[in-house]
Amino acid sequence: MIYLDYQATTPLAPEAREAMLRWLDGPGGTGFGNPHSPHRMGRQAAAGVELAREQVAALLPPGGTVTFTSGATEAINIALRGCEPALAGMPMAVSAIEHAAVLDTARDLAGPCHLLPVGAEGVVDPQVPLPEGLGLLAVMQVNNEIGTVQPVAELYARARANGALFLCDAVQAAGKMLVAEADFIVISAHKLHGPKGIGALWVRDGVPLRPLITGGGQENGLRSGTLSPALCAGFGAAAELALARMEADAAHVAALWDRARGLLAEWELNGSAQQRYLGNLNLRREGLDVARLMSDLRQLCFSAGSACASGSGRPSHVLSALGLTPAEARSSIRLGFGRYTTMAELEEAAVLIDNAATQQG
Repeated sequence: MIYLDYQATTPLAPEAREAMLRWLDGPGGTGFGNPHSPHRMGRQAAAGVELAREQVAALLPPGGTVTFTSGATEAINIALRGCEPALAGMPMAVSAIEHAAVLDTARDLAGPCHLLPVGAEGVVDPQVPLPEGLGLLAVMQVNNEIGTVQPVAELYARARANGALFLCDAVQAAGKMLVAEADFIVISAHKLHGPKGIGALWVRDGVPLRPLITGGGQENGLRSGTLSPALCAGFGAAAELALARMEADAAHVAALWDRARGLLAEWELNGSAQQRYLGNLNLRREGLDVARLMSDLRQLCFSAGSACASGSGRPSHVLSALGLTPAEARSSIRLGFGRYTTMAELEEAAVLIDNAATQQG
């Protein structure tokens, strides 16, 4: 089995798994304590959580606080719903290629939601017109479907100049590049070789939020509920490793990209070739039956779009925003690779994909 779906999830780093094990002790162990308990085992667990918080925070800008969540979707909901009272019905603006967690949540709020278009290369124009009276702007740093890198620094500056808040979905960026400045930053552990079931919301100091989940008042009152020291530790170890390996991982991914582009040179690239993260290769081939391709290549794990939207039967909203026809969108595949992908695996997969597509006629 060759895994090429790194945008959906990444393999757990051995270092992250090792960091988690001590907090999974059963009877007779000392690592299963509740981090919110005042006794010795609780304090030990709390110290482990705080170490992980520091490790995750090191991936993010200074001047903010990390709150652990169950994942990026919850973090997005806390940010958008939590600041809604302060916005008092003011309009929001989000890019047309945002993840559904941002799009659907923004549309569900009281104020109007404006979609910001992207060009044919899948990038928001940094000078795109913004609505009058803007309350919040949300633009992701790296798109999950096509890998394009957005001009978030320029857009954040414009949001500030307009007195608006800025949310950045950095799920596909964190651990791979420096995360841009924002008021809210969302990341997810399992997209950077950590465990599933945990994410984080970074909130700039001084930005007020109403809690979405109330109860015990954990996480400074912003997100109640008992934290899992094991998940936090795995997240922290993965973040620390990603920071240490950022340059090496980027060089490896660039080499894989160059080789894949050479082997699949006849395929059309979706999105900018320059303004992108190179571990995301979204390609199309005229007349391609993607369902048949995936059925013929069951030894390969790749995607026809984002994992969250698979099975919907609708063309990708991201590819549609680029101006692709429904037929072009449906003839597209996404190959995602990274730290643990070998060159031999990528070469074998590319040849198999190309041959299977050619046999379709």
